[in-house]
Amino acid sequence: MENFRKILVNQETTIRETIRIIDQSAMQIALAVDEQNKLLGTITDGDIRRGILQGISLEGPVKSIMNRKPNVCRLDDDREAILSRMKLGRLHHLPVLDGAGCVVGLEMLDELLAPVERENVVVLMAGGLGTRLRPLTEECPKPMLKIGGRPILETILLSFMEFGFRKFYICVNYKAEIITEYFGDGSRWGAEIRYVHETRKLGTAGALSLLPERPAHPIFVMNGDLLTKVNFNHLLDFHVGHHVNATMCVREYDFQVPYGVVKIDTHKVVGIEEKPVHRFFVNAGVYVLEPKALDLIPQDTYFDMTTLFEKLVDQDQGAAVFPVREYWLDVGHMADFERANGEFQETFHD
Repeated sequence: MENFRKILVNQETTIRETIRIIDQSAMQIALAVDEQNKLLGTITDGDIRRGILQGISLEGPVKSIMNRKPNVCRLDDDREAILSRMKLGRLHHLPVLDGAGCVVGLEMLDELLAPVERENVVVLMAGGLGTRLRPLTEECPKPMLKIGGRPILETILLSFMEFGFRKFYICVNYKAEIITEYFGDGSRWGAEIRYVHETRKLGTAGALSLLPERPAHPIFVMNGDLLTKVNFNHLLDFHVGHHVNATMCVREYDFQVPYGVVKIDTHKVVGIEEKPVHRFFVNAGVYVLEPKALDLIPQDTYFDMTTLFEKLVDQDQGAAVFPVREYWLDVGHMADFERANGEFQETFHD
């Protein structure tokens, strides 16, 4: 229980520093305390993501996003009572407090329960031509390019398996035999891999119309040229908890205007903003879909994922965004490929 001390923060600690502490501890939570170690609030991955969506600066104090009324347990609570409370409340952590309200430990659901194998299907899109990475892709499909000594697609597969996902479909087209021969049925990794063969380009969503059966659980869809450390369990919990038909991962993208922007009212200058920065959320190429969302996809027709989301929004069928704050890189250009190789060892070390 002594490990909890490394996740204690002051309520004035910046959000950015708190993120670092959470990521390094692997406990997925931080506890804000006062000088006497009394609990003031908790900070989880969800709190941070909500703060990002609200535009709160990562340099701001963590007190601006923390949960000030967290669930807790007491030193004399027995294991079964704690486990029951966590299951009922769908809680992953419970700070342990003494009679004075001071933190003395942290109960974690993952340590109380054995890891659960996920039933969700993961669909990986690996059929693209990779024209922007030629000549590397003239003889090799882009998802099979090696970064850190292994194909990008294998790193993606292992990332999902780390969180208990075992069932995969890989959508293939360009040089499909290289992918199918390398991965086979997935048994070498303890996974179950099947293939969707596109005879022509169908788009990220259109390829899903070729799935041989309708999944029973929410499905993941991910581009096969992405490297990310996103927590897929957090993503799934977010999706299920928001009761939507589709969730799109998004990344913050800043664009700085290289000039002073003049604000005018008719012919009068009312202000000048020097090189303003505009912030947007952009599609990160990772999605979670409810099985019924697949009903909106036409059979064997080009249909992009953004078109599917537009359709869901138009029909008010529920679509959400999940901000990715973890490492994320689209290996789309040669510079990205070189950067990924330079960062791989530190980011994806075994």
